[in-house]
Amino acid sequence: MRINTSSVLLVALGLATGLSGCNSAMQAYKKGVRHYDAGEYNLAIPQFEKARKGNIDAAKLNYYEAEAYRQSNRFAEAAPFYQKAIEAGTQEPNARFNYAYALKTQGNYAGALEQLQQFVAKAPKTIGKATLEKAKREVETLRAMDILARKKTQINLKNMGNLNSPGAEFAPIVRGEELIFTASRKDKVYKNNGQQMLGLYKTKLNQKLDETGNAPERFSANIFKEDVNEGTPAFSKDGKTMILARGNNGKRKGGLDVDLFISRLGEGNTWSEPQRLPISDSTAWDGSPAFSVDGKTLYFASNRAGGQGGIDLYRTSIDASGRFSRPVNMGRDINTPGDEMFPYVSADAKLYFASDGHPGLGKLDVFVATRSGGVTRVENMGQPINSPADDFGLIFTEPEKGFLASNREGGKGDDDIYFFEEGTTTTEAPPTIAQNAPKTVRYFLAGTVSANEQPVAPLDSARVRIIDDATGQPIAEVVTGQPGTFGKYPLQEGKDYTILAERKGYLTRREPFTMQGKSIPEVFLTKPQTDTTFNVAILLDKATLNRTFVLENIYYDLDKFNIRPDAAEELDKLVTILKDNPTLKIELSSHTDVRAPDAYNMRLSQNRAKSAVDYIVSKGVDADRMVAKGYGETQLVVKNAKTEEEHQRNRRTEFKILSL
Repeated sequence: MRINTSSVLLVALGLATGLSGCNSAMQAYKKGVRHYDAGEYNLAIPQFEKARKGNIDAAKLNYYEAEAYRQSNRFAEAAPFYQKAIEAGTQEPNARFNYAYALKTQGNYAGALEQLQQFVAKAPKTIGKATLEKAKREVETLRAMDILARKKTQINLKNMGNLNSPGAEFAPIVRGEELIFTASRKDKVYKNNGQQMLGLYKTKLNQKLDETGNAPERFSANIFKEDVNEGTPAFSKDGKTMILARGNNGKRKGGLDVDLFISRLGEGNTWSEPQRLPISDSTAWDGSPAFSVDGKTLYFASNRAGGQGGIDLYRTSIDASGRFSRPVNMGRDINTPGDEMFPYVSADAKLYFASDGHPGLGKLDVFVATRSGGVTRVENMGQPINSPADDFGLIFTEPEKGFLASNREGGKGDDDIYFFEEGTTTTEAPPTIAQNAPKTVRYFLAGTVSANEQPVAPLDSARVRIIDDATGQPIAEVVTGQPGTFGKYPLQEGKDYTILAERKGYLTRREPFTMQGKSIPEVFLTKPQTDTTFNVAILLDKATLNRTFVLENIYYDLDKFNIRPDAAEELDKLVTILKDNPTLKIELSSHTDVRAPDAYNMRLSQNRAKSAVDYIVSKGVDADRMVAKGYGETQLVVKNAKTEEEHQRNRRTEFKILSL
């Protein structure tokens, strides 16, 4: 048989070309993943595009590209890739959640609602509580979007055309006759989003404030590091002290290396080299500072541990010598499971800030918070201040004039600075309610008391007291009936309460309950009066001799036995149990894993148990009610532990009931 050599050659060349293409696509995909894992999202995107020429898993590829756009704050561009990933059957639990926000930034509220409803309905147990709560809140917002969109402010909004560029300009603030702002104009490119690094710039303003009179220039030679991002300045009342954010050089994934710095104006009108503020958390993102009107309080945003979720607003007091107090979270009325940032305090002491957790039109909306009678009200600024895009960094220069930043459609680039002149706020009322009809909400508390066992059994004859934390007095006392229920009892907005439940044969338990962050936003009120009831489930542990309880999250530094602050918070809960059950006597025990000699582990666990007992005694509990016992590695929960999680289960602190 005669073989056609030219045909064989063509087939071979075709196979080689195909294999080469597949290999090239896979190499691009792997390179994209490496860039992504390094936080270099802008470099990852073109690699993922190249990978499309090969046979790469569509679900993984599209999800990676969607996430690369989202992580570099390009939500709208992420939307089609989330859609493709979902259509390809991605198993990523947050896909629909992030897709919903991408659709919202496009103004596709119906599509966003559909995705979030599916996310909430099918959310796996691995989804964090804060994420699920944020999703549920956003579902309610999207359902009420037609009502939210009725609020409109009659203002003139003008793009500062000769100031803005294809890059980012934001965080405007006026100092004297100059507008200071943050812009992406340095020579070095930030690999996260492909833009030039951020720096501080200044320009002269005209008398009307709506135009600049010269080209922007560097704010200060001493505050201009080429290889880091710098921005969002705040100035003291006399203009001689500046707080700014500096960091994000791209060397650490996630943008966590951002801290607050301080600089002072010295001789020769020169700003000093910025020094890091001690209130900054080196493991967190700290930024967007703002002074109060009197200069005695500094507000800032941070995603440090212990917040409400995402980025929260904090405040710190400044004493006469310039020292900063320990930062305090501003609470659930302001902070949500989402992000709150860019605070600004106006001359009339109102707090303005940006948030994607409060009911809004877009990703970030501008809100104003006022406090009266102990109740904090948060109000959306409405259109056209807010849009489906990011709107943030609002400041006032006069009662009816100011600036803000936005990446809305029609701008010159990424984030642009806008000038506004404020007018009259109007709200289109729903047809069933009169225009000025007052709307009120009545809040109530109800609940159940059950035994903490499987199956859960309701407990009758349990005594329940609801205590007002501010006065220490009960607002209600009740004994549960046959189904173990109690309530409902009226609550007041902004107040904190404690629910104390006790029953013979069970350990008395107290549960904190706060009304902070639980007020229904006015935009959701469609009736003159709305009643809402919060239901609380309280589980009581049976008081049985020799019953053992594990104290969760009691950690010690390696080879140490001193009580860390996070362990102290957990031990405080045991202090409460002992005070609420004054006849209880316990053994407090400490256990180690097997990764040290037996004798050493025994000494270490005994010292840790004694330290815990000493701490509890320092809180006013009689030492005679506790016995410290170290068991070392003699009572392992997981024998032959291999993973760190298994070792952690063995390294535990427990208490056992010795007598009632």
